Amino acid sequence: MNPNGRIRYGSSPLLASPTPVWRSKFIVASIAFGFMLLAARAAYVQIFNNDFFQHQGEVRYQRTLELPANRGRILDRNGLILASDIPAPSIWAIPEDIERDDPAVLAKLQQVARLLGMPQKELDKKLEDEDKSFVWIKRQVDQSVAKQVAALNLKGIYLRRDYRRQYPEGEAAAHLAGFTNVEDVGQEGIELAFNQELAGKSGSRHVLKDRLGHIVEDTEDQVPPTEGHDIQLSIDDRVQFVAYEKIRDAVVTNKARAGSVVVVDARTGELLAMANYPSYDPNDRRNLTGEQLRNRAMTDVFEPGSTMKPITVATALQLGRVTPKTIIDTNPGRITVSGATIHDDENFGVLTVEGVIQKSSNVGATKISQRMSAQEMWNSLTAVGLGQKPQTPFPGAVTGRLRPWKSWRPIEQATMSYGYGLSASLFQIAHAYTAFAHDGEVIPVSLLKNNGEEPAGVQVFSPLVASQVRQMMHLAAAPGGTAPLAQTVGYSVGGKTGTAHKQVGKGYASNKYRAWYTGMSPIDKPRIIVAVMIDEPGAGKYFGGLVAAPVFSQVVQQTLRIMNVLPDLAVAPQSSH
Repeated sequence: MNPNGRIRYGSSPLLASPTPVWRSKFIVASIAFGFMLLAARAAYVQIFNNDFFQHQGEVRYQRTLELPANRGRILDRNGLILASDIPAPSIWAIPEDIERDDPAVLAKLQQVARLLGMPQKELDKKLEDEDKSFVWIKRQVDQSVAKQVAALNLKGIYLRRDYRRQYPEGEAAAHLAGFTNVEDVGQEGIELAFNQELAGKSGSRHVLKDRLGHIVEDTEDQVPPTEGHDIQLSIDDRVQFVAYEKIRDAVVTNKARAGSVVVVDARTGELLAMANYPSYDPNDRRNLTGEQLRNRAMTDVFEPGSTMKPITVATALQLGRVTPKTIIDTNPGRITVSGATIHDDENFGVLTVEGVIQKSSNVGATKISQRMSAQEMWNSLTAVGLGQKPQTPFPGAVTGRLRPWKSWRPIEQATMSYGYGLSASLFQIAHAYTAFAHDGEVIPVSLLKNNGEEPAGVQVFSPLVASQVRQMMHLAAAPGGTAPLAQTVGYSVGGKTGTAHKQVGKGYASNKYRAWYTGMSPIDKPRIIVAVMIDEPGAGKYFGGLVAAPVFSQVVQQTLRIMNVLPDLAVAPQSSH
């Protein structure tokens, strides 16, 4: 400092020392390098990876919301609902938006878990990844619960409009309607068969949100949902309930493993009912088993036994090999073919062809089959739909088994005449019997309502032959036949029983049976065909005439009344005593 009090900067040893040239260059280079890094980062963000950062920005203020489409309803022939959507909002979250270090937020999260009926640990696990911008909390909750969750006004927890499938008829129509999964995609039954028509197409809505997640603006980019189409079935809900109730009671009463019943409109080919037991509640599918899921009427095949005898006799009548009064000697109640002996339940002696049906004689059916070639029998069996996949969109419909006629041995031709050596589903047997109920014409069986129009079929037998066989089946259901329990009050009936040992591996179980009955009513101008099958009856009775025929009688009685069909028999008044 000089005497005047001023600082002499030039005298400072720091300022006086010369600055190295490399230092100034290093500083300049460092600044330049910094600017280069900033420029490179800017280029990376603005040019090379612009899409990524643009998306990251948009997800924080813009979101695309899915607008679910209403799935179409499944209706019965009268418009009653078998399946429909009901509002059931879904809860979702953006974990990164939830301030979990806030005690008030944690308290609300506990309320959310309690309202949704889920453990707190499960909710915490769903929210633990804070890098996620979307996670489902719970799908399809009750509206009342959704409103309570919304009332918490918790940032990061949101509701989406959603729907849950409801099945008003529950177990009675479960195998028909089927069900959907949580994504509303058909998994079984009509829901699966007509999923594309029912599903519709979801729309979308683009919105802008503020930092709290509230929607502040709708963009113009919005696609409305396309609603699904309704499917109207041929099923009559009233007949369906009757069929289910009667088959359920029969299975329980006879301590059977399972049972099925099929009801077909004999004029139009419309399926009026198809019920199975055991069944399940499609509204609550917890603890569901494969046994409950199986639509046995469509998926289970078995040797149809004596229900094939009317087809054998009709074929012989059509070919002119026999008449209803042709004598068939069944003495002594057995016959040997290719070294194998075929038995009747008893020696029926000398029978007419109609007596063969009435008494259900295996020997008689064998002797009638010997008047025809294997090819002629095979042609008739295939013409009524056996050995062929049913022409129905219903999932799981099976083909059954009918070997080519060229491979038949004489004993196989004999056993096929009374229903052994081939297999079919109950649905296929009901379809085959349209040949007798529709004046010799096999008509397709429809799952959809066809407004009473008679479909085009295939003429297999003449109307005369069909009428003759119906009268034979009428005798089989009368006193002296195999199924007098099939008779019903006010309506004439006709049909054929079947009882067979169940196949186990390559042989037959000695104590396991299937019993069935297939027939129609009224007998002169049939309006319905009813086929009944009881699997493994275990209460001491196992013949089709004792186990399945009563179910047939009950279903026929109530179905014809529901259809307003006038009785064709005089109904005697009940005694007051």
